Amino acid sequence: MFRHLIVRVNKILGALLLCLLPLLMNSWLSEAIAQVEKGHSSASTPVKRVLLLSIDGMHAIDLADYVRDHPESTLAQLTKRGITYSNAQTSLPSNSWPGLLAIVTGGSPLSTGVIFENNYDRSLSPPGSNCATVGTAIVYDSSIDKDPDSLDAGGIDPAKLPRDPAKGCRPVYPHDYIRVNNIFEVVKSAGGYTAWADKHPAYDFLNGPSGTGVDDLFVPEIRPVTKARSVPKTEAYDDSKTQAVLNEIAGKDHSGTHDAPVPTVFGMNFQAVSMAQKMTGHGYREDGTPSSGLKDAFDHTDQAIGKMIAALRQRGLLDSTMVIVTAKHGDVPIAPSKLRLANLDLIPNAIKVIDPSLLLNAEQDGSIAMLWLKDHARTSEAVRALRAKQEEARIQQIFWGESLKLLFADPEQDPRMPDIIIQPVFGTIYAEAKDNFIEEHGGFTEEDTHVALLVSLPSLKAQQIKAPVRTAQIAPTILEQLQIDPQRLEAVAKEFTRSLPGLQSPLRTSEGQAFQCSAR
Repeated sequence: MFRHLIVRVNKILGALLLCLLPLLMNSWLSEAIAQVEKGHSSASTPVKRVLLLSIDGMHAIDLADYVRDHPESTLAQLTKRGITYSNAQTSLPSNSWPGLLAIVTGGSPLSTGVIFENNYDRSLSPPGSNCATVGTAIVYDSSIDKDPDSLDAGGIDPAKLPRDPAKGCRPVYPHDYIRVNNIFEVVKSAGGYTAWADKHPAYDFLNGPSGTGVDDLFVPEIRPVTKARSVPKTEAYDDSKTQAVLNEIAGKDHSGTHDAPVPTVFGMNFQAVSMAQKMTGHGYREDGTPSSGLKDAFDHTDQAIGKMIAALRQRGLLDSTMVIVTAKHGDVPIAPSKLRLANLDLIPNAIKVIDPSLLLNAEQDGSIAMLWLKDHARTSEAVRALRAKQEEARIQQIFWGESLKLLFADPEQDPRMPDIIIQPVFGTIYAEAKDNFIEEHGGFTEEDTHVALLVSLPSLKAQQIKAPVRTAQIAPTILEQLQIDPQRLEAVAKEFTRSLPGLQSPLRTSEGQAFQCSAR
């Protein structure tokens, strides 16, 4: 009997050990994770707000060089208390709209439905029409302003917007065009306050499908500034948005005239670096060092960020503010000798030779070209015609059929997707000589997509992470640091977008899983 009792006790102890083992392992794993992340984001200084900044055009190498050459700069100081992601890639295509949408939604064109700010939609009707015809070019830039030649712009002119025949032929505002929600909408629904400053009234798209995501949206029109082709004037334009951010830090709206909460998520884009990269007489030298004009743009932008950091410190907000510095896109080519201007007639003419009515729209913009065809079944025919002109048209790669569907939605299923995407030979840009631009963006190359990404918080230790990351990972990271479930972002859930590595998640608990056991 005693022997049977021992056997019984051993069985119970064995079963109990099997039940406890996963809990012990989970506890050990949680402790190991905590040790790895010790010295990073600290629970003693929870993140209460995020300042998000896009230095448009800033490559990862630009950030590395600037920090090395300017150890006392604001950017250098932020790296000393932050994580530099030295292998960060922006969206494909590397254009302003998909680039910023990746940052604020956590998704790609697969989710957002936006492949470029100017494109074609087979399901919408032309501006000013009665929706009797379907299929129209989509242009969301300064051309939809009431007064595109003034900084105020007068707002968006609904008569210039495409129309939706499925919704009573009503105008499609930029925010209507976005298919998924963004960080501004999620933060606002969680009780936060939001603000952003950017370059066109068309950046209404940041309001998201709800149309109300950004509480304080400041969007002075940049067109009169870019027409001036002046780095100092672009810096002055950036200064107006910098002042808006400073006003918001001070507890005012962007104008500084009304009291407002300090935003939970806010920020702006800087335009001066990209303008200096693009302008003839500026850009980079052949060895990759910046010209005097570009160097001045980097310095001016750094000083502007320094004003924001000083304002946060003065108000006692710095310790609880995460600062994220990145870029919507890079610009190409860095080396001036690589620049070639594409013949803008070659690609459309190659398609028109097949059939004058086959080409619905050709978007040749920056460092990428996209084609929408009237008949999907004739795509292979169009590709053969392009390949016959490949060398003359400086075509590096053609994405179509299965190669296109590896990256994007099927154009036969999604009315917005092009049938053909063309990556030109490196250094080739689609621009007119009269534009006097020597760099552009939009393509899939290293210099188009390899951008700066720095996450800074006073409680962080300096670290460089060289593992590949995407700027789309910024969106779930922001929500996670604000203790909001990133899965509330529709694109994050759909595309399985992970938060950036190296940061402790305030949402993670050490309780482990619950196990149910029974000893028999």
